[in-house]
Amino acid sequence: MNFRLLTCALALSSAMAGMAQTHVMDVNTKKAGATVQNTMYGLFFEDINYAADGGLYGELVKNRSFEFPQSFMGWQTFGNVTLKDDGPFERCPHYVELAWAGHSERRTGLVNEGYFGIGVLKGEEYRFTVWAKAPKGTARIRVQLIDADTMGERQDFATAKVDINGTEWKKYEVRIKSPRTDNKASLRIFLDGKNPVALEHISLFPVNTFKNRENGMRRDLAQALADMHPGVLRFPGGCIVEGECLENRYQWKNTIGPVENRPLNRNRWEFTFEHRYFPDYFQSYGLGFFEFFQLSEDIGAEPLPVLNVGMACQYQNRNNEKAHVPVDQLDPYIQDCLDLIEFANGDTTTTWGKKRAEMGHPAPFNLKFIGVGNEQWGEFYFERMQKFVDAIRAKHPEIKIIGTSGPDSEGKNFDLGWEAMKRQKVDLVDEHFYRPESWFLSSGLRYEKYDRKGPKVFAGEYACHGKGKKWNHYEASILEAAFMTDLERNADIVHMATYAPMLAHVEGWQWRPDLIWYDNVRLFKSVSYYVQQMYAMNKGTNVLTMTMQGQPIAGQEGQDGLFASSVIDKETGTVIVKVINTSKEKQPVSINLNGIKGERTAETITLTCTDMMAENTLDEPEKIVPQNGTLACEAGKKNTVINDEIAPMTFRLYKVKK
Repeated sequence: MNFRLLTCALALSSAMAGMAQTHVMDVNTKKAGATVQNTMYGLFFEDINYAADGGLYGELVKNRSFEFPQSFMGWQTFGNVTLKDDGPFERCPHYVELAWAGHSERRTGLVNEGYFGIGVLKGEEYRFTVWAKAPKGTARIRVQLIDADTMGERQDFATAKVDINGTEWKKYEVRIKSPRTDNKASLRIFLDGKNPVALEHISLFPVNTFKNRENGMRRDLAQALADMHPGVLRFPGGCIVEGECLENRYQWKNTIGPVENRPLNRNRWEFTFEHRYFPDYFQSYGLGFFEFFQLSEDIGAEPLPVLNVGMACQYQNRNNEKAHVPVDQLDPYIQDCLDLIEFANGDTTTTWGKKRAEMGHPAPFNLKFIGVGNEQWGEFYFERMQKFVDAIRAKHPEIKIIGTSGPDSEGKNFDLGWEAMKRQKVDLVDEHFYRPESWFLSSGLRYEKYDRKGPKVFAGEYACHGKGKKWNHYEASILEAAFMTDLERNADIVHMATYAPMLAHVEGWQWRPDLIWYDNVRLFKSVSYYVQQMYAMNKGTNVLTMTMQGQPIAGQEGQDGLFASSVIDKETGTVIVKVINTSKEKQPVSINLNGIKGERTAETITLTCTDMMAENTLDEPEKIVPQNGTLACEAGKKNTVINDEIAPMTFRLYKVKK
């Protein structure tokens, strides 16, 4: 052969070898499949990582009623300050009395450090409230926002005065406008004058909370939850439902009624991890069940409360039968479930419906689901769960009951859990899986093999925990996106899915990765947040069959790391195709939209990054975010065709009007 021809032939052969095969995908738009539930993609809340106090809950004062075991934790006192315990609120009896320090040049007062500081924003107003009385009839306090930077000319940068009148307890309020943004401010209270004053439930809230509620949520965090368009909100956990012992389990009845009289609870995440120990982590219950229901309503999500099944955390009590409630003593726990349903749905003539109305919500919350038990397993759980199922079915057959398959994604305890939940005929089974990259890559067909006649699936806690990289890096988020195609393809069996955990303070976390991170004035949404949002805002109404050579596209052999699923939104007539390339090479794809003809334009949303370890941060909150675009679709012989090339490790979504 001519040397030049040989060289050209070899070059052509090499070039052809380097060209990736075009992957042909077929979408049947003619036949709408299983209904995608409105609850399909949602949110999981647990008070871990300072998610409630110091996070979503708008209160800026730590230990506002002096009920921490160390009464002045979070406070600095000076001058003549006395702690007393005969206050006006039965379950929060502590308060302080500020008295003259004995000399006109001496000061008496308090400084509160907040949660890793008190965050205030320039131009925003803050509502200071306090329950107070003046033993001598009148007294005055000065309330200040002060700077943590003591090198400045002044410590205080905003001040207000409050006159206290009368010897009986009353609530007082004053507003303070911040002239600047400060992530690390403190709240200082001076006794102004010689007359003593008693102070209880000292509180500081942004006026501008989410939906402007007085006992409300931090606006930017709550708005981030609403912006995800969640279908369900599971609360209040998580392991705090159990407590490390039953004494400090989450008890919903302690979280309702006047906020001043909600008792403190020890948060089991205070001490769970020695390497991330926070001795000031308690639950004020200011964010309680009424507020959870209200938040669900505000963000358009179905409320999903989870209650204790009469068991403490099994991890911490593996061989201690005495840690759990005997089966014949479960009645108070079962009654808690029944009473909660009445609190949520009962009319105002019922005992608990009346309490809801007294808190400002006469209309029912329209509760449809209740979870019993968080992450229990084995016969200890099964025999207790049966008692709850029987009682709830007897009185509230309209409520869907959610049981659990335990903490494992597979294995003996998982299988036993599913068998027990099927026997008990619960409506959904709560599965949890925090797993490495390999698990997410190999689980793209997880739900195809599930029994369609049994309970439905609630993927209640999941996240990709990278091996040796347990943080919110980009690669983990893309693998979560790939796995979620299986949730979508199997919407007939999977009715709910919630990433976990949801919130984390950058200075106070115990667990990661997490969906949303924040300090006292800023936040950033992780890449995983955007993955969840892309699915939640494009869930459609019905599944469409999507295959490659007749097989589901789930990273199988010969599919070159491609995962894909498709839905239709019948209300808008839009076909939505999701494709994730988990390989390190670009992949050409040709998507046949069978049942649609002619040239069209597809809207695209693309999430991509070349650095697998990259993540969003407080300083770069939009480093990795979805990008909107368009793509021309070609007219095939009998269909519309999307021809595209998916970059390595990329999630791309296509929307085409049918």
